[in-house]
Amino acid sequence: MPVPIPRQRVIPAVENGHDGGAAPRTDRPAGSPPGTNRKTAPGGATGTGTPYDTGATGSPWTTGDADGTGTAFGSAAPTAAEAAEALARIAAGSTGSPGAGQASGALTLLVIEDDPAGPLNIPSLLDSAELTVRVRTARNLTEAERLLTDDVHCILLDLALPAAGSRPADTEADAEDELAVLRHVLRLAPRHAVLALTGAENSARGPEAVRVGAQDFLYRDELDGRLLSRAVRYAVERKRADHAQRQLTESRLRAQENARLERGLLPTPLLEGAPLRFAARYRPGRSRALLGGDFYDTVRTADGTVHAMIGDVCGHGPDEAALGVELRIAWRALTFAGLCGDELLSTLQKVLENERSDDEIFATLCAVDIAPDGRSAGLCLAGHPSPLIARQGHLAELLPCEDNGPALGLLPQARWPRRQVELGRSWSLMLYTDGLIEGHVGAGTQRLGQDGMVRLLRGLLARGLRGDALLDAAMTEVRALNGGELTDDVAVLLLDRMVPTTR
Repeated sequence: MPVPIPRQRVIPAVENGHDGGAAPRTDRPAGSPPGTNRKTAPGGATGTGTPYDTGATGSPWTTGDADGTGTAFGSAAPTAAEAAEALARIAAGSTGSPGAGQASGALTLLVIEDDPAGPLNIPSLLDSAELTVRVRTARNLTEAERLLTDDVHCILLDLALPAAGSRPADTEADAEDELAVLRHVLRLAPRHAVLALTGAENSARGPEAVRVGAQDFLYRDELDGRLLSRAVRYAVERKRADHAQRQLTESRLRAQENARLERGLLPTPLLEGAPLRFAARYRPGRSRALLGGDFYDTVRTADGTVHAMIGDVCGHGPDEAALGVELRIAWRALTFAGLCGDELLSTLQKVLENERSDDEIFATLCAVDIAPDGRSAGLCLAGHPSPLIARQGHLAELLPCEDNGPALGLLPQARWPRRQVELGRSWSLMLYTDGLIEGHVGAGTQRLGQDGMVRLLRGLLARGLRGDALLDAAMTEVRALNGGELTDDVAVLLLDRMVPTTR
């Protein structure tokens, strides 16, 4: 089967009485204005007028996501600056909109009318306008569908065109039939600008066409080259602006929904009745995200024991964030069920093994259960950095970590011993993920590490900082030492027990 060729005619722009270096026209009648040809093909068509198939290029009106990129919904939400940049790119026609990549002065117009050779000669009208337009003509919707390729910027639709299998509309009551043709074109080309062409005797149908979805309408009897060229440019730019605004609105809605979802997944400490102060800071490493692979939780059980946990799933993507939420919820449920120590961590490992997407994914975890009197605690470490403790009258230091077990998910039959530690009368206990200590110190390759974190915390405590102020200052100092924002997820949890000194 031969490949048909579209009917297309290029109308060059006229500048200063010539066409920019092309050979001067010799077929123009004497006294006629520049750009007027004697031999204009009827309907602006050259060749046989046989439509062509888009073939391997696919249908340009097939859409995926709102931005045409196929990006999944859970994608992370954009900042205001990035949204404005995307809006500018779309308005410039560089984000997959029809005709993207074309020169700003070169437009392609698809004319859909059942009599291209009739009195309405679009190419001859555009000949007199200073606008380079490629004109394609189609006699029916089937032919228009084949001619509607990515390089088409605008569609000029004659509302008098009958729908397939129907008669032409003769009365005002038949307006719905004409608009049914328009609706068909809008469904066929949802991302193309559409101009509706109607007669002055049917003036009500023009505004109705705009209400249905056309960018503008024109009266057939009042049409001239300058009006048509302005209308085409206006329709194209308005369609691009509408597309950009719609995409920006959808991005904002996705961002708001993602924020609500992720905020709902962050933990709410359950410490009612506990004589402890709680503070936490959380910053995911993923750009524009609220939730990362780090997770933490704190609850108080019926016997007065306060249980605190912090963990880190390897990786930074949404799958790791979801797994972290699952582990946190499982930890809370198991803790309220009375499990602790090795029994609890062994069960958490089973949860991880069944929920992870890859056998190589693991998670580190630190669990502390503080006795009701607040003076001692049980500590379990699963490949996680040891907590920092600052006892009243003593320098901050690391809790013992000699019995540190492996990370969850590494060894099927692993065990995690529970070590008893003394806390003292008044103390501050800080649990953190490795994102806080893996930042650089200065411009070299040296990392902050646990020892550096101990020194940093001692300095902040010496300044009298406690609670939220202590965590804010610690995060600020770590970022300053790193020379910028940290790249890994960061979670920090602080528990304070301050007992007044009695005389």
